Amino acid sequence: MLPEEWITEFDRGLRSMTGVSRMMRPVPLATESSVEAAGLSPAEQAHSAGLMRVNHVGEVCAQALYQAQKISTRSPLLKAMFEHAAQEEEDHLAWTARRLAELDSRPSLLNPLWYGGALAIGLVAGRCGDRVSLGFMAETERQVEHHLDSHLEQLPKADLASRAIVAQMRADEATHGKAATEAGGMDLPFPVRAMMRFASKVMTRTAYYV
Repeated sequence: MLPEEWITEFDRGLRSMTGVSRMMRPVPLATESSVEAAGLSPAEQAHSAGLMRVNHVGEVCAQALYQAQKISTRSPLLKAMFEHAAQEEEDHLAWTARRLAELDSRPSLLNPLWYGGALAIGLVAGRCGDRVSLGFMAETERQVEHHLDSHLEQLPKADLASRAIVAQMRADEATHGKAATEAGGMDLPFPVRAMMRFASKVMTRTAYYV
């Protein structure tokens, strides 16, 4: 990578960890985003905030993973694909950060830890070759889809703003996963998939509170 590319990636990583993210698309259903308009009780507001904090952490991790995979591949086509996905994930990062503020809450205090761990995992996957890296991307997106499905079930019915954000995120993740599979991603062995699910559970249970 050229020096200016390293600077760009460093800037993106710093923004991911500090919550200063740029969005290319507007927030879904932004005009109906106030807590008061949704009529959320204090308990519902706290639950929505916990779920959206988990989603925000997932997007911090997504930035790190795509950065690592983009750095690792030599294919210009894959670099472009990872960059496109990362830009859409940055929309998600900005949306969830904004929603957390509207819910009078905050991102995870452990974001630097989540980011560093995801970056390391992405670099390992990238070192194993493009097929493995793409397979890791596809499996990650499949697991994220299931995770977002569960959040759509758990979010208060009145929280239309959070639900709209999560629904759009789910649609984008499905597209990313399909693109990775079609680009040649391999099916990961069961032990790897199981380990990914375990790590995801640890992250989500911790990020809900911290």
